[in-house]
Amino acid sequence: MRSELFSKRNAEIQNQERWTLQSNKMLRTVINPNAPMIATKGAMVAYQGDVRFTHQGSKSVGQFMKKAATGEGGNVMKVEGHGEVFFAREASNIFMMALEGQQDALTVNTSNLLAFDDALNWEIKRIKGGIGAMASGSGLFNLELNGVGTAAICCKGEPMVLDCSQQPTFVDPQAAVCWSSSLAPQIKTDVSVGTFFGRGSGESVQLAFHGPGFVVVQPAENAVYTAQA
Repeated sequence: MRSELFSKRNAEIQNQERWTLQSNKMLRTVINPNAPMIATKGAMVAYQGDVRFTHQGSKSVGQFMKKAATGEGGNVMKVEGHGEVFFAREASNIFMMALEGQQDALTVNTSNLLAFDDALNWEIKRIKGGIGAMASGSGLFNLELNGVGTAAICCKGEPMVLDCSQQPTFVDPQAAVCWSSSLAPQIKTDVSVGTFFGRGSGESVQLAFHGPGFVVVQPAENAVYTAQA
């Protein structure tokens, strides 16, 4: 059979690297018994070999309580075994973040998270915001990662990195991909009675960042993502 489909650019990149971008929209990972991985449910698009996917439970009582209260963290699974696993989400662009210690702690919007090394610590973090919580609908609960390891993050379109140290920076909660955990974003609201009757601007809630650090913004807004079990 002949087809341009079988050209080299579409073939699997075969190596033993832990993380390899098959393309800018698909990630190839290598799993072995000594190096499991945590991934968001629904992110796996294919795998080869003897690989198992199981629900990732809480690592502490506090983490369990936060998962139960917020629903965050309940959409992650543990990936174990021996083989190759491919991750993607809705043809979004993928980039890697190599964390090298506590100083590199990263907060990620779970709608943009694909997978991360099991060696990384993760914790559910809540953004405080009062009435903004009612108007936003997403972006209030996120995952903080720290330690030594790698995380794969997806972005709808090309990412933009904003330096928050020079002046206050405001981002739509559904367009914020990830940010330095040293930043403590607040929810800024411009909510009136008209907002609740469909007469607002549609831009009444933002995340406010200011301080040493960065925030990654995508040129699109996330829909509320519901992973399939």
